Amino acid sequence: MQGDALDRPAPRAWGWPVRGGGRAAHVEGGTLYAGTSSQLCGLFPFAVSSGTSVRGVPIGRHLLTAEPVGLDPAEWLRQGLVSNTGVWVQGQPGIGKSAIIKRMITGLVAFGGVAVVPGDVKGEYSRLVETLGGSVWRVGRGLHALNPLDAGPLRASLAAAVGSERERLAEAVRVRRLSLLEALVSIVRRGEVDVTERRLLGAALDASVHAAGRREPVVPDVLRALAQGGDELRAIVASRDAAGYRRGVRELVNTLALLCDGTIRGIFDRPSTVASGPATTSLSLDLSALDNDDDDALAAGMLCSWAWSTAVTEGAAGSRTVAVVQDELWRALRVAPGLVERSDRITRLNRHRGVISFQVTHSLDDLEALATSSDRAKARGMVARNATLVLGGMAEQELDALRRITPLSEGEAALVTSWAASPTWVGGALHPGRGKYLIKSGERIGLPVSLRLTPGELALYDTDVAFTARPEVNGARVRAMPTAVAR
Repeated sequence: MQGDALDRPAPRAWGWPVRGGGRAAHVEGGTLYAGTSSQLCGLFPFAVSSGTSVRGVPIGRHLLTAEPVGLDPAEWLRQGLVSNTGVWVQGQPGIGKSAIIKRMITGLVAFGGVAVVPGDVKGEYSRLVETLGGSVWRVGRGLHALNPLDAGPLRASLAAAVGSERERLAEAVRVRRLSLLEALVSIVRRGEVDVTERRLLGAALDASVHAAGRREPVVPDVLRALAQGGDELRAIVASRDAAGYRRGVRELVNTLALLCDGTIRGIFDRPSTVASGPATTSLSLDLSALDNDDDDALAAGMLCSWAWSTAVTEGAAGSRTVAVVQDELWRALRVAPGLVERSDRITRLNRHRGVISFQVTHSLDDLEALATSSDRAKARGMVARNATLVLGGMAEQELDALRRITPLSEGEAALVTSWAASPTWVGGALHPGRGKYLIKSGERIGLPVSLRLTPGELALYDTDVAFTARPEVNGARVRAMPTAVAR
């Protein structure tokens, strides 16, 4: 009897495809109802999912439901979940901030996107970029040079453009060059650029571009145009004789000369030796050679790298998703006043064209290290403009500052603080928040996620090589065993 029942034909989900068989041409989806646990306590725990999205790069499992969670800010923007594709990543050292970013750019490249790491201060992304088949350009003395006035891939677009589009591109390139020159002057003198100096820089830049012709201008060209002085430059200084003009521009000339003759000579005062092709899968500008230099050299390197990479990004955006990583960004912005606004102009991207930006820091206290209250306010605005926040373990005082930017419930705050490092002196224990993140966006309930790396990722993403690589023992080099969670 049982065998006969199993052998009987069964209708499909839409019914029998015969007259009177009850077949439905369309089956509507179920209606979703939501309610609080206090109102629907008889149905709790719910038998439905938590509503997490699996679209995007898989970054782990939900800590409460074990569902897979995906993250793709570009896809979230297309779905109307976020207003922009900016991602702010913050947490204590050791929680694995770089690990989740490396997972993200690995996944986005696998989906056909491009990863750009401008200004990699520690060189920690170089191995990954090379593994992804990308290019790593190491900038420093005796290494590659980076011309801050290089238009990059926009140079070809500018040459091909006509009419109003050409004028728009030319003005965009000019604004970026001028903003970067002003930023470099601010770094060298650790002070603001006044109105007269801004006009002088603009006029000297225009003269150097005209004199350069088809080649890219370099900082010595601007310095030469400024020192020689034309009619427009003399009119700005309001000087009729050569001696008066030289006195009027002496301070600015000496500042620009330090870019060519000072501690960063040979790095930013000659044509670029870095390049990017249209088929590049990933790109990194490695500044680790400047990490031990003073803040001036490193800040100049980071700003120049950001500007050049922004041109690369704009050239690729629109056809492919581009992921841009800005790590240790406050090391550049704290050197001189006014750099927050200038860096924002230099690196401003059209996020609606498929550009995903990751900005990373340990603490919002980095904001307080900026030179002026105006810079601090603008920096807080930079944080607030990121629609998605990835929060790792941090102390209670950090969350108090973060609450002024994004709403956090008591439960979310308790979860994040529970991941903070223990104040005890117990050796050999892992950071309690390693590989754990809270994904926040606006007023929505955060997604607590646990990321576990594959063995291949553990070796590739390791940022503790200097400490996990042990000395030689009996002629053999011993390496510490990697843990199975995010670094």
